[in-house]
Amino acid sequence: MGSIGDCYNNAVIESFWGRVQTELLNRRRWRTRIELANALFEYLEIFHNRRRRHSSLGMLTPRRVREAHHDRDRVNPASRLRQTRGTSS
Repeated sequence: MGSIGDCYNNAVIESFWGRVQTELLNRRRWRTRIELANALFEYLEIFHNRRRRHSSLGMLTPRRVREAHHDRDRVNPASRLRQTRGTSS
């Protein structure tokens, strides 16, 4: 991330919302806000986090990365302790 006022501050979220528009919002009209909210929830929880692979995560899904992170902490609890203290391993 950049510093305040830097043009790179919003790059990640701008990319995310651009992808949401392309993959979900621009594909149909929404009759109600509730219908749109449900579609956004399904997109995020079902597709984006569980099935969509991300190049920035090594072509893994966010869920797989999170599971790998939790598995690592279960195998080596000291790595979690080092992270909370702010020291590197």
